[in-house]
Amino acid sequence: METDPAHYVEGVLGRSKRLLAKTITLIESALPAHQDLARQVIDALLPHTGKAIRLGISGVPGAGKSTFIESFGRMLLDEGRSVAVLAVDPSSRRSGGSVLADKTRMPQLAAAENAFIRPSPSGGTLGGVARKTRESMIVCEAAGFGVIIVETVGVGQSETTVASMVDFFLLLMIAGAGDEIQGLKKGVIEVADVIAVNKADGDNRDRAEMTRRQYETALHYLVPQDRTWTPRALVCSSLDAQDAGIRRIWENIQEHRRRFEQSGRLDLKRRRQALDWMWSLVEEGLMDRFYKHPEIAAKLPHIKASVENGTLAPTAAAESLLFSLDIS
Repeated sequence: METDPAHYVEGVLGRSKRLLAKTITLIESALPAHQDLARQVIDALLPHTGKAIRLGISGVPGAGKSTFIESFGRMLLDEGRSVAVLAVDPSSRRSGGSVLADKTRMPQLAAAENAFIRPSPSGGTLGGVARKTRESMIVCEAAGFGVIIVETVGVGQSETTVASMVDFFLLLMIAGAGDEIQGLKKGVIEVADVIAVNKADGDNRDRAEMTRRQYETALHYLVPQDRTWTPRALVCSSLDAQDAGIRRIWENIQEHRRRFEQSGRLDLKRRRQALDWMWSLVEEGLMDRFYKHPEIAAKLPHIKASVENGTLAPTAAAESLLFSLDIS
């Protein structure tokens, strides 16, 4: 692998898809030498970022996220825009493997000149959000892509993680799946800027509209995350890139962008996200140093066995590991 950071920086800024993919591979590598090189590349690319719309998309299983992104992306391409999709795949907790089939699920978008699709294994991280998603977003933005889409797996805690790294969060739902109340219980609605009931076509359109009204009612009882924007509920059909519902979603995203830029809230939000990024790296680094510490490595097997057989309380075990030695 090339070890000169300028090789990657120049390739990304020159919009080479091959070097863009290689740079993200470098970022995702767990090798210490690669991580150091990746940090140099990210530092060099950071001044070339900040203009793209960062969009997070998630939804219940079967909501048609990939089909929606395919149609949504094609609509943006027709407008002359460029789109990068970072699709986080579920990783097997046993083997570490993942499906990585996003390019086959979005064939037209994958083949487009001004589109880039990168499937990334989640590696078992919280909520299925890839460990290096933030860095990958920076790289795609530096490459000149105007809309960066992060597609997450399932519905749950990943939504709050994605919300901490994007400008706009879109939640896709479907009618009649029994998820309306569950969505409320999980707090998913609270992080959405727009809830879109997908598959509003054919005989299903009336049911989709009824579900939309239910979400609209639910949104009235929630306090908006930011006074600049009140979340909305819409309907759409992913079967056609020219669907009026898909275009209405894009109009809402653009309106959201205008409001946040004019009020100065976008800059504030990005600054807070940078701090979130810093703290996530601190936590990640502390965990890494903890497990690699020789005293921890020596004590851990015995302590784990003691907790498992009931001779040592989990609280005492944690205290022994955390406070009985210097892990600096």
